[in-house]
Amino acid sequence: MLTDALRGAVAGAVATWVMDQVTTAMLKSQPDEATRREEEARPNGKSAIANLVDRVESVTGFEADGKTRPRVESAVHYGLGIVPGALYGLLRRRVPLLGAGGGLVFGALLWALNDEWLNSQLGLSGPLDAYPAVTHWRGFVGHAVLGAMTESTIELLGG
Repeated sequence: MLTDALRGAVAGAVATWVMDQVTTAMLKSQPDEATRREEEARPNGKSAIANLVDRVESVTGFEADGKTRPRVESAVHYGLGIVPGALYGLLRRRVPLLGAGGGLVFGALLWALNDEWLNSQLGLSGPLDAYPAVTHWRGFVGHAVLGAMTESTIELLGG
């Protein structure tokens, strides 16, 4: 079980990097109006990750300085790929539906739970209808890539 979790964690990190490449390319090619609407919808003018780091700082009293803050946000972002990747590594063969579609179901579940529900419920992102459709589509595609890459990487690691 530990090996399954470790494979999943490594795969989650790899998949997060690949997802970032895909979603960054999509973001760069979207209409300026969509980007403007996304920026306006963000609470505090910040990404969900930045708002999460703010929340953790306010609870813990720890505050990252200007030089450290981007690294902290990156670590949190990767952690949000690594931890679910480890869980996926543990559960993919034990919960058959989770591994369906070569990881696509896993990716779609992460998108629906995190991007489309939890972030807005916690106030880390704005209301769903404040974002243009292209934002939701980019998130879905990115998480589909994340799921497929997590599964593929686990397989490459001998899983």
